[in-house]
Amino acid sequence: MLMLLVPIGVATLVGLVLLWPGSGPSPAQRAADSFFPPGTTYPTATVLDLTTFDCSTSVGEEPLLCATALVQISTGVSAGDDVNVELTADIVSSGIEPGDGLVLSRDPGTTTGQVSYAFQDYERNAPIILLTVVFALVVGLVARWRGLKSLIGLVFAFLVLGVFVLPALLAGESPILVSLVGSSAIMFVALYLAHGFSARTTTALLGTLFGLALVAVLGALAVATARLTGLTSEETVQLQTYDPTLSFSGLVLAGIVVAGLGVLNDVTITQAASVWQLHEVSPELSSRQLFARGMQIGRDHIASTVYTIAFAYAGTTLPLLLLFEIYQRPFWTTLTSSQVAEPLLSALVGSIALVLATPVTTAVGAFFAKAADGSAPAPPRPPSPDAPRPARRSAVGDAYRDPTRTPTTRRSDL
Repeated sequence: MLMLLVPIGVATLVGLVLLWPGSGPSPAQRAADSFFPPGTTYPTATVLDLTTFDCSTSVGEEPLLCATALVQISTGVSAGDDVNVELTADIVSSGIEPGDGLVLSRDPGTTTGQVSYAFQDYERNAPIILLTVVFALVVGLVARWRGLKSLIGLVFAFLVLGVFVLPALLAGESPILVSLVGSSAIMFVALYLAHGFSARTTTALLGTLFGLALVAVLGALAVATARLTGLTSEETVQLQTYDPTLSFSGLVLAGIVVAGLGVLNDVTITQAASVWQLHEVSPELSSRQLFARGMQIGRDHIASTVYTIAFAYAGTTLPLLLLFEIYQRPFWTTLTSSQVAEPLLSALVGSIALVLATPVTTAVGAFFAKAADGSAPAPPRPPSPDAPRPARRSAVGDAYRDPTRTPTTRRSDL
């Protein structure tokens, strides 16, 4: 296992060093700064009062209600101040009420000489923090220390994404190399942190790395043959205005690799644990038998995971699917459109890698489980025929040691 993992680990470290982004802002970040007034901040505020008014633009259309909100600033240099903020019709129709928390954008007026505020978003600190705490408590209570270590690994994963993967992509580094190096670093730390240093964890890691390499190869083929441009959402179009030199098809490929992390980790760790548990319970099973029984578990896991991926895809693209239902396009035209094909091909690539990683992980686990038997201490040799035999215990246990004790015949002795 070390002969396989050490070169991969060294390559991951070298990749982190070579691809690590610089400390300066990327071209996209510099361009984005020019779109916002210098010194813009985002304080939170609480709605004190609302004054609605009709903001319809033409006669005869259904009236639209806009509002002027009196809010009190909660954070920042203007904390405690009461200011007026204009709200558009879509914000008012969402059900905004006095007492709601808002996030505002504050223009310090460097060029105009007058401070101004605008609605940015709703303030959602309370529900996010509450659900995060509940999630951590549930994981800790059910999975105990191992679950808490997995949460630490999750924090590390987001740290790698925020500190290395995203800045390196914005710096123009190769998306496929950045995603593979970042994903490999995440898996090395997250798997061993959550499941400990053991042969079964190493088996799962090997299966996951194989799956990631397969995702990268299949993803590159899918992006090239399907001509996926990556410009299928408002976010990517906005990103293109900031830096048109970015490889957006490469970003699609990087997204496919990162998306495959979670589901690959789930399948490989389950398969590795299944094989090693089977070996511990029945050490007499051969590698072929371990593989066959492990694949029985793996097939059930694959069947359920296929549904998981399909429903997750349908849920995340539901508004898009509703739009296509309204347009009444032919089904095949809808399916092969860029908006649908991009996430669909991503899901298919991840599913293929998941299915193929299952037998590979099972085979690796079966091989190393039996190889571990060969490195174990040899069993004691049977006694020589000429050696004196030890005294045998009678059917009634230790009663022969006490001649005054009356033997009792038990049902088990019969």
